[in-house]
Amino acid sequence: MKVVLRQAVDRLGQLGEIIEVKDGYARNYLIPQKIAYPATKGYLKALEEEKKQLTRRQEKELHTAEKLAAELEKVSLTIPVKVGEEDRLFGAVTSQSITDALAEKGFQIDKRKIELGDQIKTLGVYTVDVKLHSNVSAKIKVWVVKE
Repeated sequence: MKVVLRQAVDRLGQLGEIIEVKDGYARNYLIPQKIAYPATKGYLKALEEEKKQLTRRQEKELHTAEKLAAELEKVSLTIPVKVGEEDRLFGAVTSQSITDALAEKGFQIDKRKIELGDQIKTLGVYTVDVKLHSNVSAKIKVWVVKE
């Protein structure tokens, strides 16, 4: 049976490709899971419309991420922490603590988007990357100070 893929599938193909699969696989899995359409003229037109909507949505997300990145570049965070001898931190500054500090400034960022690299375990000034989109990232300056 010929089907048109609605999304990229490993070992099958990419969005919009017409592929040949076994009838049972198409009827029992691909079509009910909304992964593919039967390859008819009507569904091909519907797929083209879905592609246009997807493109518009991706452009809008990119534009929003770029605006947010420009705002985040201006932000400087101060995170007070408890320290011991020789100014060593008890624990470490985590992406969650940076997310909480951003929330206090009015930015709702998921902690998984914050890329720390190495753990922050000493006082000082750090530059932290925030991955907002596949093509957009922002750098935030984080000041780690004594409480």
